[in-house]
Amino acid sequence: MFGKLTLEAIPFHVPIVMVTLVIIMLVGAGLVAAISYHRKWSYLWTEWLTSVDHKKIGVMYIIVALVMLLRGFADAIMMRSQLALASAGSEGYLPPEHYDQIFTAHGVIMIFFMAMPFVVGLMNIVVPLQIGARDVAFPFLNSLSFWLFVVGAVLVNLSLGLGEFARTGWVAYPPLSGLAYSPGVGVDYYIWALQLSGLGTLLTGVNFVVTILKMRTPGMTLMKMPVFTWNCLCTAILIVASFPILTATLILLTLDRYLGMHFFTNELGGNPMMYVNLIWAWGHPEVYILILPAFGIFSEVTSTFAKKRLFGYTSLVYATIAITVLSFVVWLHHFFTMGSGANVNAFFGIMTIIISVPTGVKIFTWLFTMFRGRIQFTTPILWTLGFIVTFSIGGMTGVLLAVPGADFVLHNSLFLIAHFHNVIIGGAVFGYLAGFAYWFPKAFGFTLNERLGKYAFWCWIVGFYLAFMPLYVLGFMGMTRRLNHYDNPAWTPWLIAAFCGALVIMVGIIFQIAQLVVSIRDREKNRDLTGDPWDARTLEWSTSSPPPFYNFAEQPHVNDLDAHWETKERGVQSKKAVDYKKIHMPRNTGVGVYISFGSLVFGFALIWHIWWLAAVGLVGMVATFIVRSNDDDIDYYVPAEEVARIENARLQTLAKQA
Repeated sequence: MFGKLTLEAIPFHVPIVMVTLVIIMLVGAGLVAAISYHRKWSYLWTEWLTSVDHKKIGVMYIIVALVMLLRGFADAIMMRSQLALASAGSEGYLPPEHYDQIFTAHGVIMIFFMAMPFVVGLMNIVVPLQIGARDVAFPFLNSLSFWLFVVGAVLVNLSLGLGEFARTGWVAYPPLSGLAYSPGVGVDYYIWALQLSGLGTLLTGVNFVVTILKMRTPGMTLMKMPVFTWNCLCTAILIVASFPILTATLILLTLDRYLGMHFFTNELGGNPMMYVNLIWAWGHPEVYILILPAFGIFSEVTSTFAKKRLFGYTSLVYATIAITVLSFVVWLHHFFTMGSGANVNAFFGIMTIIISVPTGVKIFTWLFTMFRGRIQFTTPILWTLGFIVTFSIGGMTGVLLAVPGADFVLHNSLFLIAHFHNVIIGGAVFGYLAGFAYWFPKAFGFTLNERLGKYAFWCWIVGFYLAFMPLYVLGFMGMTRRLNHYDNPAWTPWLIAAFCGALVIMVGIIFQIAQLVVSIRDREKNRDLTGDPWDARTLEWSTSSPPPFYNFAEQPHVNDLDAHWETKERGVQSKKAVDYKKIHMPRNTGVGVYISFGSLVFGFALIWHIWWLAAVGLVGMVATFIVRSNDDDIDYYVPAEEVARIENARLQTLAKQA
């Protein structure tokens, strides 16, 4: 009746897992008790969990991303400490099968469940505000996308205490991920977590392509869009073009495992290399899905804190488009060593070097924007400066790895691990943290503590160099990837240094948690209702902080790229009486939660081969969707009187503050 699920699925024999589960349950119980004590369940359900407001959905994405950052970073600490201890004569404290699960979970969590939701969260909060829209094109779809992503995150975390996770690496190459070599449920957790969260991401991509192309405010042509919005448009196009490849690839792997087919086996006509090509045909555009929004954030931040118009706007836009196109013709550099032949390797090596050119254009535009500017050294600009140096190093090592001959030597070494983290942490994550600090006052109405933010930055940057520069050295010394112990004492000092770097980054994360706690405690003192704490330039700063649920009482008319700056400089804002009109808005709904709960039941049942429960989950999803399709009560109109009341109250607050 319960398929593969038995009491033996709970890892009672693994002390680390059991202690972790106890801590998680205690924290969860405390959180439930606190919400119950303050009687906030109804508030959470009506105002947040069922919300279709893009700003609240964006905040929830980022909250889940930060929680998953803690989980993924805990895996990183365990890996670094294991390698620091597992020197000659010692096996460390993690057995090989547990270590393999940890490094797989670390990669999956950091890419799919930390970086992706952070990106999508910032896009949700900012893009509609930047283009003058009251919400995204499909608000209900936005809610459903979020909850499908949450289902994937839940499945990954369930694997911690119920069964196991994959032991294949984060891209799950066959034949290791096939049934013959991974007969347990670990790869099934991997498949269904990625399928469900990937579906949510694909729907998000469709949503933002339509939103940006069809819902811009009057006067905002494509070449008047903020650079962050341009980068988000290209990101959404990459999502729509690449995520179906991931979906199809995982479906084929599922058929191999569940129905005994042979798409990716070495017998009966299958070919594991087909999987490798497919997964990287998705995987390399995925890297640019992560980095392009960060590039947009750096553009906004440098312009704001250099007190200048952005240098080379047109060049930035065309560089972004070039990266979007070229990202689909470089995937094979991920497996130069797998025998594709000299001509194929040469083509992809050249394409990889070419794609570094538009990236270099972007770096020079940011440098020229700051050149002779009156730079204000706030937390976001520090993240930007740290990025420029760190990402440049990662780019140079990437160009080295783009040479097939060099890649043959370095591909399976820690040099590649160092390069990958160099561009993802030093590029994408630094960008997300810059955006988090930059737009936090816009989302919540009060600023973050600058002193603690700067402490966090310096811990991150110092910890990063201490953690990953030794890996470059170890790569040249011949240390390969995925080792859980070794017998070369010359590697030990470098691995101890890398572990110390991870600890310094941990201190930076602690400072960020403290920054949030202190900032929330002092929020009244740091209240920002003007909407413009940074003297910023783009349209979102013309709304109050936080914006009302409808964003704009009147949709603005844009005449300039730096819309808010241009309005302030020319003094166009008038105090004439405004004739507010009623506003059409979507109504909150819990249907996305219900459909996603059905998908959670469906995915969990398929993982454990509980076929009757899978049927229940599937029927529940379909039935809920049908009910939703016949629901006419999904929109409402905010009365003009209510709009006028909100706007007048906001203006009175601003006048008192002034």
